[in-house]
Amino acid sequence: MKIGKFDLEKDGTYIIAELSANHNGSLQNALDTIKAAKEVGADCIKLQTYTADTITLDCKKDDFLITQGTLWDGKYLYDLYKEAYTPWEWHKELFAYARSIDIDIFSSPFDKTAVDFLEQFNPSAYKIASFEITDYELIRYTASKMEPIIISTGIATIDEIQDAVDICRSVGNDDIVLLKCTSSYPAPLEEANLATIPNLAQTFGVISGFSDHTLGSTAPIAAVTLGAKVIEKHFILDKSIGGPDADFSMDKEEFSQMIKAIRDVEKLIGKVDYSMNEKKKKSRQFSRSLYIAKDIKKGEVFTEENVRSVRPGYGMHPKYFDDILGTVAKKDFEFGERL
Repeated sequence: MKIGKFDLEKDGTYIIAELSANHNGSLQNALDTIKAAKEVGADCIKLQTYTADTITLDCKKDDFLITQGTLWDGKYLYDLYKEAYTPWEWHKELFAYARSIDIDIFSSPFDKTAVDFLEQFNPSAYKIASFEITDYELIRYTASKMEPIIISTGIATIDEIQDAVDICRSVGNDDIVLLKCTSSYPAPLEEANLATIPNLAQTFGVISGFSDHTLGSTAPIAAVTLGAKVIEKHFILDKSIGGPDADFSMDKEEFSQMIKAIRDVEKLIGKVDYSMNEKKKKSRQFSRSLYIAKDIKKGEVFTEENVRSVRPGYGMHPKYFDDILGTVAKKDFEFGERL
C-alpha cells in the first residue's frame, strides 16, 4: 500500500506532522510550519478541513459547552472551531507549497462538502478523525474517492471499528490504515495501550499505526517497535505562539529528535535474519571450540583433563565433546593444539 510515493510495506514508518490549529490564524505560520516539517524529515503535513458551521451549531445550550476536563473547558464548540479552523481559501496555496518542496500533504475532511472541496487538490490520502469514526456516511463518501483512508479509532468500540472497515471495503476501498488513538489532550501514558496496535492489524486485516496525543516522544517510538507503520503527531513552529493545540504539540526540535529516534528504531528492528554474514563468521573466532589442555601421546585416551571447550573457535565444535571422550589419540598432541 502506498500513500503518495511512500510504500508502507518497504519504506519504513510514515510520519505525519499534524498542522491542526497550529497556524494560529496566520497563513504565513502555516507555510512556515510546512517548511519546518520538511526540514525535520516528516513525510507529510496534514491539514483539517472544516468550518465552525460544517462541524457544529452556533448554539449556546449546555450541550454545546465543553466541560469534559479538557484544555478547552468553558468554551462553546462553535467558538472553539471558529478559532481553530484552517481557512479554505488557504488550501490551494498550502497544497501547492507543500508539493513544491516535496513533502506529502492531505487533510481530514469533517463533512461531505469538505471531501468535495479537497478532491480538486488530488490528495494522496484522506484521514478520518477519531470523533468522526461514528459518521458512517462520511466514511462511506470519503472511502468512495478511492484514495488510501486513515482512520483514528480513539473513541470507537470494536464493533464501530469493524463497521468503518466494512464500509470502506463495501465501496471497493481496501487501502485502510487504522490508528490507535487516545482521544485525550494531552493523553496520559497509562491510557495509551499500545499493545492494541498489532492487534488492530491482526483483527481487521489492515495496516495499523498510532495517532499520538501524549507528551514527549516515548509513545510514538514504542509504537514503532510494536509495528506501527504510520505515526501522527501535532507539530508547531513555536509553542510560544499559542493556540488551541499548542500545549500537546511538538516544536521543531522535539519533532526532529522524535524522527531521528524512530529512524534509529527502524534500523534496530531490521528483519528476521539467521544468516551467517562475514561479520558473524569473523566473530565466531571468539566462540568456544575443542583444544588440547595437556600434552597427549599417541595411544592415550582423551579425557576431561586433557581436552577442554575453550575460546577461541578455530577447533572442533563443542557439540562433539562427549563423542571424543574415551577415544584413543592416533597421534601426539601438544598443549594448545586445536582438536
